[in-house]
Amino acid sequence: MKVREVSCTTALSPTSLPGLDYALNPYRGCSIGCVYCYAPSVLREERTWGRFVDVKRNIPAILAKELKRKERGVVGIGTVTDGYQPVEMKYRLTRLCLEQLARFDFPVSVQTKSSLVLKDLDLLQRLSDVEVGVTITTMDEAMRRRFEPFASPSERRLAALRVLNDADLRTWAFIGPILPVTTEATVEALLRAIRESGTRHVMFDRLRFRPGVWERVAPTAIAADLEAPYRAARDEPASFAPLETRIRALGESLGLDVEPAFPDGW
Repeated sequence: MKVREVSCTTALSPTSLPGLDYALNPYRGCSIGCVYCYAPSVLREERTWGRFVDVKRNIPAILAKELKRKERGVVGIGTVTDGYQPVEMKYRLTRLCLEQLARFDFPVSVQTKSSLVLKDLDLLQRLSDVEVGVTITTMDEAMRRRFEPFASPSERRLAALRVLNDADLRTWAFIGPILPVTTEATVEALLRAIRESGTRHVMFDRLRFRPGVWERVAPTAIAADLEAPYRAARDEPASFAPLETRIRALGESLGLDVEPAFPDGW
């Protein structure tokens, strides 16, 4: 893993993601290393994803300047890289940015795969308008390690949701991307575990084969003897529809509010 410190000229970027006005990413690159990540295609990044992290050392100061003149809107943290990946323990950039957002009273939406979000529980409780989403794709830990090698174990993420809910913070769970076979095999257990954590809002999204995704997913799918279902999912996106319907029906039967994360055609 190559970590380097860089400077940035902007902190907040406009975004078309549903429910967000701005995207804030204190890091470029991500050491969590999810093989299905489509961030490289969004960023047009040619370096090997999962093998580098650029640390934007000056982003808290740049953010403070921008917040003075920006129209108030929802700031999403974790849109193309996880703000709570391991380097956050050293650099604390996500926390420093949250302090500025609290100072200027901007609404915040955090999305993460890491239980490290709990280190900022005190600060999250100080924000007047905040929600935290935790991504969980499967309850099969062996498969989780294959597809999300350096993410927090799913049980640890569920435990984080419980702590966040006990602290009266607004939370949601993201089942995304839906992984062929991998998600389906444990989807009922996953939804039950989400409910037991105290979270009631669940969003889901299918695996989207943006440029470069198949090339990164294929070796893992082949090693797991899942090449055929992953090829089928790539070649026929509509094949996700039955499982999406099942997720919604199961979730609603458990008293959960379940909805797709993105509009059709996103």
